[in-house]
Amino acid sequence: MFPRVTALALFAGLLFAEDVRNPRTSPADVAAGAKTFHSHCSPCHGYRGEGGRGPNLAAGRFYHGSTDADLLKNISEGIPGTEMPGLFYNADRVWQVVAFIHSLSANTAKPPGDSDAGAGLFHSQGCAGCHRIRGEGGALGPDLSAIGAARSVDNLKESIVDPSAQVQPLYWTVSFEDASGKAVHGFLLNEDTYTVQLLDRAVVLHSYEKAGLKNYTIDKHSAMPSYRDKLSSQQLDDLVAYLWSQRPQ
Repeated sequence: MFPRVTALALFAGLLFAEDVRNPRTSPADVAAGAKTFHSHCSPCHGYRGEGGRGPNLAAGRFYHGSTDADLLKNISEGIPGTEMPGLFYNADRVWQVVAFIHSLSANTAKPPGDSDAGAGLFHSQGCAGCHRIRGEGGALGPDLSAIGAARSVDNLKESIVDPSAQVQPLYWTVSFEDASGKAVHGFLLNEDTYTVQLLDRAVVLHSYEKAGLKNYTIDKHSAMPSYRDKLSSQQLDDLVAYLWSQRPQ
């Protein structure tokens, strides 16, 4: 008898064939898939698949394969090089999640706002100092070149007015005093028992021995300021419209 992992691997090899179609697409399957999605996937992808820490799944655009077999493989095994982990459930349950994802309605309507005015705000409000679009801008914050395809309108608004609502570990900051008493602050890249590596605001990498550091703290809030009270309702719509327009070409 095959060990459980080996048997699953052999079974998966059959399931991931290119011509495989989802056998679990009934309304009951979609409802069951929604329950699994909400409990295991929504913390990253949003309750309605609208995106957040993970990509927007409601638009029906999947960058690591869009066939049923691709989605089954990505959900079951995870996606190497990303934060996407595997979901260790039997194939029928994962098929139900695939059915639910396909059932999500895409909100492709252009949001209100003037994207040209939003482009001006992106620069005048200092966004380009940290964020890059198509090779232009800073490198401290996430690259926004394709953000319109990866995030919903609601998520874009939330990121502007409440940037600490969802912060990836890559953007946590660390502060301490080094052995000479100098204050140090930067983005935490890696740490272990003995050392810490960080990126300062000049995008320079530093490594420190932890021995001798004082007042060592990690802040999981966003370094990005909130623009809740800095933009009018119209300006917020304009900036969101500009970000929404940033899509793969």
